Amino acid sequence: MKAIVLTTGTDNVSLEEWPEPELQTDDDVKLKVLQVGICGTDREEACGGRADAPQGEKRLIIGHEMLGQVVACGKNVIDFKKGDLALFTVRRGCERCIACEKGFYDMCYTGNYKERGIKNLHGFQSEFVVDKEKYLVKIPSSLRSVAVLTEPTTVVEKAIDEICRIQTSRLPCYRDHRDWLDGKLALVAGLGPIGLLATMVLRLHGCHVLGLDVVDDNSPRPQILKGFGGTYIHGKKVSLQDLSKHYPQIDLIVEAAGIAKLDFDLITTLGTNGIYALTGVPAEGSPLSIPGASLMKQLVLKNQVILGSVNANFTHFKQAVVDLEKGMQMWSDLLPKIISHHIPYTQFHKALSEHHQDEIKVVIEWQP
Repeated sequence: MKAIVLTTGTDNVSLEEWPEPELQTDDDVKLKVLQVGICGTDREEACGGRADAPQGEKRLIIGHEMLGQVVACGKNVIDFKKGDLALFTVRRGCERCIACEKGFYDMCYTGNYKERGIKNLHGFQSEFVVDKEKYLVKIPSSLRSVAVLTEPTTVVEKAIDEICRIQTSRLPCYRDHRDWLDGKLALVAGLGPIGLLATMVLRLHGCHVLGLDVVDDNSPRPQILKGFGGTYIHGKKVSLQDLSKHYPQIDLIVEAAGIAKLDFDLITTLGTNGIYALTGVPAEGSPLSIPGASLMKQLVLKNQVILGSVNANFTHFKQAVVDLEKGMQMWSDLLPKIISHHIPYTQFHKALSEHHQDEIKVVIEWQP
């Protein structure tokens, strides 16, 4: 089969012939890969950044955001059949810590987890993939056009799940509320795929959403944000100080920009009893100078919470499917626009190296 393979620690990525995987156990499922999304992690890997091949190997099949179709099942597989749309989750637990023993691989204590296409396991940029049924998520046919967005949506689902759990538990006045998010004011920083999917999910929960970015008002990202019912804030035209004056009670911030200076500056916009979830991973850079005492004083006096959130567990994958279905029911003409570029696998270098001004999500197409 064809596969997109990285020599780890280098920028050498190539399309190669690779052994086609077959069922190894009665619990295995084999998928024909239909689509694989490209994200910042893939591009970092392709530049020689973080990527670990399986033990004893130097080469890694990349890719972790996938959609496929079932082509074969082991005899013990219960919930899937040939022809089903499905996708595999990304992380595999260490199976030693209490979190992984309970299936919460996203909260692994040891750091000895593995991730398809990222850390010690081959990924999904190939014609076929095989894994166990317990890692497989069923996708309804109605989501065929957007299901490749499921994995990035899980990042959003986890962050929002954590926000709601924390806020509901620490604010007694909301413990009896069905949905803490309903009616709240949210700031989403960065309108890439994660930011736009966060906007969609927050709007489904009844949030008022401000979307912060620095692209032209008429470009695709702000237009999708507005289509979801959000309000665009142009970061080069509106200062964070002015933002705070106009919106003094921002209840939650979902950060999806991965810019360290902005991440710290955003703290000043958070309202009383507010919560701030960071999902972006900034690149290493020069040291920053921050008003540390002022920020710490604000966090204490305003009862604020800051949390980091990464990866997702199986519950978040299932919720992502539910919310993508709701999103397609409400915005069927809008949600697919988050996938801005469809590129055949033979042109994978274009997907990994080119970054167009109007790009949102690039998807590699594995089937004609």
